[in-house]
Amino acid sequence: MTQDSKKQVILIKTEATPGTDATPTGSDAVLVKSLEITPVSSDTVSRNLLRPYFGNSPMLLANTKVEVSFEVELAGSGTAGTAPRYGPALLASGLAATTVASTSVTYWPVSDNFSTATIYFHADKIRHIVTGARGSFSISAKVGEVPTIKFQFTGQYNSPTDASSGAVTYSNQIDPLIFRQGNTSAFSIFGYSGAMSSFEFDIANEIVYRELIGGTKETKITGRMPAGTVMIEAPTIAAKDFYSIAVGSATGALTFLHGTTAGNKFTFNSSTVDVTAPKYQDENGILHLSIPYVAVPTTVGNDEFSLAFT
Repeated sequence: MTQDSKKQVILIKTEATPGTDATPTGSDAVLVKSLEITPVSSDTVSRNLLRPYFGNSPMLLANTKVEVSFEVELAGSGTAGTAPRYGPALLASGLAATTVASTSVTYWPVSDNFSTATIYFHADKIRHIVTGARGSFSISAKVGEVPTIKFQFTGQYNSPTDASSGAVTYSNQIDPLIFRQGNTSAFSIFGYSGAMSSFEFDIANEIVYRELIGGTKETKITGRMPAGTVMIEAPTIAAKDFYSIAVGSATGALTFLHGTTAGNKFTFNSSTVDVTAPKYQDENGILHLSIPYVAVPTTVGNDEFSLAFT
């Protein structure tokens, strides 16, 4: 029986016990795009046998895991104080969340007690189950396009089965807004509210999959190096001297708001970014300045950035 490549569904649910199937249902379905899965990702070990003839030696597989990547549109749930449907993916990417009823859900980085997620991936009538999934994400926003969050997860391998996804319910993912003037506002970097054309951010989690004797199969987050790039129209030196900032040691704030109505507002905020090496770029004949940055924690720790849905 043929399988239709267009019929793909992904379900994501936070696990109560890391590595134990959380059994997501149709109400845990997430609207995604650019969905890719490596059902069996392993380290291959050759037996390197010596024989009186040429040819390959049999290969053995070690550290068998599953890798999944997908993109979601950067949009809210539609209700202030309710997390977007892809919230479990954010939690499994090294974040924690604080919810203020009817007001906001704010995510920030943590350094221990990381959440895990169970991911069900349905390729038409074939179901792949990924347990103990942890990963990383990046945000991309460009003027004239829908901003997105790209997730990359690694988790434990479970034998795939023939199973229908059943009925799914897509909720808590409101229609996105184009990244543009009117939809996006309150941009500022080091106190300068320039004309922004793009924003990139990568939490850059370090992901390690381990299967130790006497231990448990586990995907670990062992570090993070959040960084990104902002593209703005190049200001005069008098307006803002980003070169002096780059060669100096000062840190500054970076923030912007995307969205206009409650339930579909997203705010990125970092109070301590360090600019590295600004450079000029051309966009439609207009001189722009590409500003790379790294987000650094204060002495409090775990406060490099926050993602707020309001």
